[in-house]
Amino acid sequence: MDLTALSDFNLVAGYGGYGRAARASGRPKATLSRHVADLEASLGTRLIERGVRNLQLTEAGALLNARTGPLLCEIAEVGNALGGGLDRPRGRLRVSAPLFFSDVRLGNAAAGFIRAFPEVDLEIRAEDRPVDPVEEDFDVVVRMNPKPDERLVGRCVLRDVLWLVAAHDATRPEPLVGNPSTPLPSVMRSPPRPGECWHIHDGCSRRSYEPVPVLRLSSLPMQRDAAIAGAGAALLPRSLVGIDVATGRLACWGALEGPPTELWALHTSRRPISPKVKAFVAYLEDELREESEGAHGSESAGN
Repeated sequence: MDLTALSDFNLVAGYGGYGRAARASGRPKATLSRHVADLEASLGTRLIERGVRNLQLTEAGALLNARTGPLLCEIAEVGNALGGGLDRPRGRLRVSAPLFFSDVRLGNAAAGFIRAFPEVDLEIRAEDRPVDPVEEDFDVVVRMNPKPDERLVGRCVLRDVLWLVAAHDATRPEPLVGNPSTPLPSVMRSPPRPGECWHIHDGCSRRSYEPVPVLRLSSLPMQRDAAIAGAGAALLPRSLVGIDVATGRLACWGALEGPPTELWALHTSRRPISPKVKAFVAYLEDELREESEGAHGSESAGN
């Protein structure tokens, strides 16, 4: 397989057309077209659909692009590293992270990272789905409480806890005589599971609450805003409401019992960690260290 033709095919596929690829790369459009045609002839299969208005890959073309595109990028990065120092973070860095974490924390962290490492071309995709870092060409995937996966390695960058919070002037319900749990008007994402109970410890005592949804909101920031407005109590991450509690906008009634939620930055185990990935994971861990340390002392945060 001609690597130049393969590289030109991936260039055309990446830019979605011969014209855009030619303008971006400075290579003649006719050369790109000829190389793609030569590659199709050598493979004996069509890679790009003919007779369509916008460029569209065939099934074989999509497969070839998905499998070889990341490899060619990696080869290019190795060449750049050899020419500019093996241990210097540089090149494209693609990160996938959960929506909530991205919205709340990654904007500031990303800005600080590129100031520290200006030769890194950072792209962060926020989405709540388990992406495949190899097939979808991500260098780092950030996941909450990830299941063991032998294809991925990494480190925990944040340990967070859930706080039961309510408006600063809200009255905490008192336990009912003879009842193991206290009904609690709550702002939630979805209806509670049958028999669901929140066991809350405030550093001095333990109380159990039966959540009674008064409002269902799909995002955590919306739940926080509703709690501040007095709609009901909400069970929310310390990383989201810590400042609101510290400034008095919310009252913290204690922390949910159980192990903390863990946020992991993971990368593929199939190849050695690159300088850019190593730098990003270390930077993210450093940015979140204070919150992780605070999670261990959160049980005494109740008001």
